[in-house]
Amino acid sequence: MCGKFTAMASWRRVVSFSRGFTPQAGADEPVTYRPMMPLPVIVWDPDTKQRRILPMRWGFPALNNFLTPKHIHARSETIDSTQAFGPLFHAGRRGIVVMQTFNEGLDLPNGKTEQWTIDPCDGVPRGFAFLWNGYEMEGVKEPMLACVMVTVPASKLIQPITDRMPAILENADWETWLGENDASPERVKAVLRTMEGVNWKMEREAKAAAQNPKVEQPTLF
Repeated sequence: MCGKFTAMASWRRVVSFSRGFTPQAGADEPVTYRPMMPLPVIVWDPDTKQRRILPMRWGFPALNNFLTPKHIHARSETIDSTQAFGPLFHAGRRGIVVMQTFNEGLDLPNGKTEQWTIDPCDGVPRGFAFLWNGYEMEGVKEPMLACVMVTVPASKLIQPITDRMPAILENADWETWLGENDASPERVKAVLRTMEGVNWKMEREAKAAAQNPKVEQPTLF
């Protein structure tokens, strides 16, 4: 199950990409994101008819404990029917996070997890499907926004490591997932497919690379 991934380091670059502009390659290093960190999530604003980028924490909070995540993933097969995710799916609280690489963990017999990095190797940003929600917090004026990653069955490439992987959207499906058109719930759910037939590199992550990840805090733009 994906527990971290890399994405564009600059939130401004994500904004440019979401609006159809190609960010300049090599402008900065990718950021490693993990659960409980703020993510730049692309959403559709039905009032302005435009895409927006909102900072959201990765992980829905546990009951009466906003410091502990209860959910960080949502299964695509039941995303429209479960109590936790169905209402959000139907209400259009669907977002996209632009990723460059992602990790999957292989559970070892000794109880440890071996991290593997999946890299498309072409430098083309791709969109992960997310759901999001807002949570009222005592003494805080604005609700806390939180999100979960949608997962699908693992591809043949990833099956030796785990049985799930992120739902990676085709570029042509962004409008449908975000709710920019009048697609039915069935059509929206249908864009959550396992990405097969790709020539991606998958390799074991060196331990040293995982000890000091670059972390970026959200900034206004």
